[in-house]
Amino acid sequence: MSRPSTSDLPSVLALAHERALAYLASIPERPVFPRVSLEEALRAFELPLPDEGEPASAVIEALATAGELAAVASSSPRYFGYVIGGTLPAAVAADWLTSAWDQNAGLWSATPAASAVEQVVAGWIIDLLGLPAGSSVGFVTGCQMANFTCLAAARHAVLRRAGWNVETDGLHGAPRIRVIASAEAHVTIHGALRMLGLGTAVIEPVETDAQGRMVAAKLRDALRGVEGPTIVCTQAGNVNTGAFDPIAEIVEAAHEKNAWVHVDGAFGLWAAVSPSREHLVKGVASADSWATDAHKWLNVPYDSGLAIVAHAEDHFGAMSLKAEYLEKTATSLREPLDWVPEFSRRARGFALWAALRSLGRHGLTEMIDRGCALARLAGELLAREPGIEILNDVVLNQTLIRFHGDDLAGDDQLTRDVIVRAQDERTCWLSGTRWHDKEAMRFSVSNWSTTERDIEMTVASIVRCYREARSERQ
Repeated sequence: MSRPSTSDLPSVLALAHERALAYLASIPERPVFPRVSLEEALRAFELPLPDEGEPASAVIEALATAGELAAVASSSPRYFGYVIGGTLPAAVAADWLTSAWDQNAGLWSATPAASAVEQVVAGWIIDLLGLPAGSSVGFVTGCQMANFTCLAAARHAVLRRAGWNVETDGLHGAPRIRVIASAEAHVTIHGALRMLGLGTAVIEPVETDAQGRMVAAKLRDALRGVEGPTIVCTQAGNVNTGAFDPIAEIVEAAHEKNAWVHVDGAFGLWAAVSPSREHLVKGVASADSWATDAHKWLNVPYDSGLAIVAHAEDHFGAMSLKAEYLEKTATSLREPLDWVPEFSRRARGFALWAALRSLGRHGLTEMIDRGCALARLAGELLAREPGIEILNDVVLNQTLIRFHGDDLAGDDQLTRDVIVRAQDERTCWLSGTRWHDKEAMRFSVSNWSTTERDIEMTVASIVRCYREARSERQ
């Protein structure tokens, strides 16, 4: 029987290092999506569970072989699906150290290192995004939990103003909360409201324009006559088009009614670091809470999201818990578990600290601007091909594409065919979506390593797939 031993560490970590470097080195030429079926992927992992333990090196060798067979090269410079970022070298290395250090990031008494780095990174993030000094930050898994955390703070605040303590008394008998959101609010807003016990039926959708932006005049109509607890959800970066709601107008209208304004800025909030794009987030600092991802455009490893609240007392009131065994500091030091739904969790701050230090302010701005420029380039190159239509104004890193044939009624099927062909060709990977009742290809640029050459290769692949699909229909 093989028993775990610390003496195994040098050899097994060296093996993992060797296999990881080989995998990362293969990324530029690797098919972006693996050439295996789900059944083949399952067979690679479906080994009998042994009665006796195996040597650590054999286990890691088997894991690396199976994982590399079925792993998606989402760090590829030609991966343009789901707004999945790459991983900066410094962030990958910091994440390795995070695993080696194995810190429980819940309490200062459990890890001064993780607690301190989060406090520093929180200050950097608030400064970079131009948000109010003193805003509180929670380090969560991603924008689903960031939206949940921020909306929990919102629920706490609007009910507190109405004289109700939701953390103590729950929702039964509580004053009704109105939730007004864009008709194109991201599904994670719906998920957060479900988990918060408010439900999705509570949402009052506000009409959007042709680019998916909330119409401010329609919001004012929705707010007319509003009294009592109200939350307004707005978007910094539509998930399909990248378009921004008129946040300044929305905040002004909502605050006239004493409503809480939450900004879902999963990727779009990072426009704030770019002087050439900060106009897109005009008024964002006047909102009450913000949710964003770091594993998207900041290019740190999964999982990493940020819940930011302007009113720390409401954030703390919604999340903080006490227990006799929890040794909290008696000073003003920030206790990480007071700002997130989790007690025990991974120390996400180390990778963020490393990413931001490695980029610096100017490097972060350049990375955001470059992604936007490449998305625009992709749209311009694709639009040169007769029959390919760009459906959105490319204001950020999202390009929305539709493919036309001779029979306009068949454009939905042709668009789906092109998406599948491009995915199968594996030069790149892009996802499909449905936009204003039309099928479309969604092209998201969020990887630090993507170059113009990658865009040109991807466009050539898409055009080739389009021509083949159209030709077969004639």
